[in-house]
Formats: sequence, structure tokens, C-alpha cells
Amino acid sequence: MKYPIILVHGIMLKDVWHFKAFGKIGKMLKDQGYHVYTSPHDGLGTIENNAQQIKAFILEIMEKEEVSKVNIIAHSKGGLDSLYMIDRLEMSEHVASVTFLSTPHKGSIIATKLYSMPKIIRNFLAFCLNITYKIAGDKKPDALAVCESLKRSDSNVFECFESHDGIYMQSYSSEMERSRDDFVMGIPFLFSRHFEGEPSDGMVSVESSIYAIYRGNATEHSISHSQIVDFMVNKSKKEKVYGFYMTLCNELEEFGF
Repeated sequence: MKYPIILVHGIMLKDVWHFKAFGKIGKMLKDQGYHVYTSPHDGLGTIENNAQQIKAFILEIMEKEEVSKVNIIAHSKGGLDSLYMIDRLEMSEHVASVTFLSTPHKGSIIATKLYSMPKIIRNFLAFCLNITYKIAGDKKPDALAVCESLKRSDSNVFECFESHDGIYMQSYSSEMERSRDDFVMGIPFLFSRHFEGEPSDGMVSVESSIYAIYRGNATEHSISHSQIVDFMVNKSKKEKVYGFYMTLCNELEEFGF
């Protein structure tokens, strides 16, 4: 591949201690010869702050690899962080491609409902999360601001970011069929289906995932929002998830990226 791959995680999942935001996906791709790095930005940082952190990391990797561009594979809110970085932080010339995985371009009904909780409960939960993620290494955690920025909308969160000449942008969704398909996402999935009534992966609807060149679901199997990044995935699904990433990277390489 011409340019290295930067894996950009979403909210809450991040590299901390022995836990990896993308599970063993990065290692698997490295074993196949790809140069892969996971951005170390905050797990509960705002879009603006995370974009700054991702930019600094990419500039560091470009210098290390002696390249002028990178390929971004962004999961969930990481896609919004990446878009902000590209558009507002003058990084468009340094990005060859962006692949969005279950990114809430139109927000998430889960975030909407969480933000609408009674203020005292909402603020207490945000305080606890901020303390936890500060301990886990976040520089500027702000759970409340993050939740507000991800509220459901009829239009894209960044409508003005639709076109970027010279950057190949594509998006994939993931979809759960039944709540029992993922113990972690089972309850959010039922919650999402009740209030939204649309196909979703437990956190983000398929409709909200659509952006730029939409490639459909990442796999034809029931995959949740967390399973697509190798979190608590059984062996049979793990093979499908790994296969998706291999196919994705092979395609980007064939495209000359």
C-alpha cells in the first residue's frame, strides 16, 4: 500500500492498558504487510479536541513513514472527528482516503435519549465518565458535550463536508438482526428499534451511516456496533470481520492508495 493506515476509534473504545480499540485487527493487518497505526485520541473528547489530537498524530506518522498522505479507517464518532480535522484543520491534502464504519452522520437516537434524561442524572453520569476516562488517559474528556453533538438529526451533522476533491470517501454500515446476537449491544439495540424503528447496529442506524460513496453493510451477517471493531466477537463472526478489513485494505491498495 502506498500510504499507511490510521485506525480512528469512536467514543469509549480506546487503546488503554491491555485493551485495544480495534481488538486484534491492527495486528492482523500488520501481519499482512500493511503499515497500520491506531490514533491515541481521547475516548470521550469532543469532536474539535479529538480532531486536533488526530491531526498531530497523523503529522507524526507521516514524518516517521516519510509520506505525504494517509488512509483513514474511522469507526463511529471517529468519522466525525476525522471530517472535522480534514475540513477545519487544513488536512485535506494529507488524506488519500477515508472509510467510515458505522459513523453517525445524522446522529444517534441513543445519544438523543441519553441527553434528554433529567439534568441532575445526566450531569452525574457525565461527571463519573469524565473522571473514569481521565484516569484512563484522556486529556480533555467531556461526555456531556459529546452526547449533545451526537443527537439525532434529519440532516448530516456536517452537511457542508459532503465534497472533498482528491479524497476518496466511502461509508459502510453494520446491522444487528436480533438483540441476542450481541450481549453488550442487545439492550441498546432494543432501545434503538423501539424509538427509531430502523435497521441499526445497536448504536447507529443504517440510514445515519450513509455518507459519500455508500458500500452497504460491512458484512451480510448480523454484526453490532462494537463487533465491527473486534469487541467480544465469537470465532465465526471474527473471521467475517477480519475478512472485511482485508478486503477493504486490498481494495484501497488496488485503487493506488
